[in-house]
Amino acid sequence: QVQLVESGGGLVQAGDSLRLSCAASGRTFSSYAMGWFRQAPGKERDFVTSISVSGGVTYSADSVKGRFTISRDNAKNTVYLQMNSLKPEDTAVYYCAAGPRMGFSAYEYNYWGQGTQVTVSS
Repeated sequence: QVQLVESGGGLVQAGDSLRLSCAASGRTFSSYAMGWFRQAPGKERDFVTSISVSGGVTYSADSVKGRFTISRDNAKNTVYLQMNSLKPEDTAVYYCAAGPRMGFSAYEYNYWGQGTQVTVSS
């Protein structure tokens, strides 16, 4: 079992950067693919980006390609989301998730953090 805790959210202006962290507990972190999802008020939880067990493969939604970068440090049991050139439409609660594969659907992930709020003002 894996427990996930996100941090690093906050209020920023358009064009700014933020780095989210997701710390995992448990000895099996390095055996899980990791993903970041986001959910804006009144909307569904959307896929943002994911990373393979080794960190060698990543997938990203078109809306964040070139701006967001996912990475992981298996020695520290942590996955990161570097967000650059933030836009107001990036405002959402951001969740990290762990699962057996790098899926695009939230249903493919077994473990979830509590989320961290990111608000981008124009």
